[in-house]
Amino acid sequence: MYKIGFAKDIHALKENRPLIICGEKIPYHLGAEAHSDGDVVYHAVSDAILGALSLRDIGYYFSDTDPKYKNIDSSIIVKEVMQMLKDKDFIINNVDVFISLEKPKLSKFIENMRKNLANLLEIDLSNVAIKAGTNEGFGDVGQNKAIEAYAIVLIKSNKNN
Repeated sequence: MYKIGFAKDIHALKENRPLIICGEKIPYHLGAEAHSDGDVVYHAVSDAILGALSLRDIGYYFSDTDPKYKNIDSSIIVKEVMQMLKDKDFIINNVDVFISLEKPKLSKFIENMRKNLANLLEIDLSNVAIKAGTNEGFGDVGQNKAIEAYAIVLIKSNKNN
């Protein structure tokens, strides 16, 4: 049995915050404003997995009002969501991610992002797609006020159905 999940995450960009995307610290003067480290890719992927499992969203499990999650490394969120996936006897088939960010350009970071995500999801690199683009000057992303990520995941059951 296969199931699909889709999600997006968006964070405002602010001075004096690190810009962490898919586990990579990107050198830039703006970073994601968030209760956690603000990794929009890890958040979107986690939410997409939860959606595929028909579970609630990451805010339910990792509340932004809980001090326990203040500045948490978002890879921990992915790992906990992966445990939920395993508990339901599913694995990731593949993931496709799109990052929308006006600046900086991300092309030189994409391969490391893919490796980081493949590692966390315990899948082959060939099953991880990450693309990045601008918003052509439109909206908060286009005005360099926000970063956004979209993720879609296909999961498959380990059971013989």
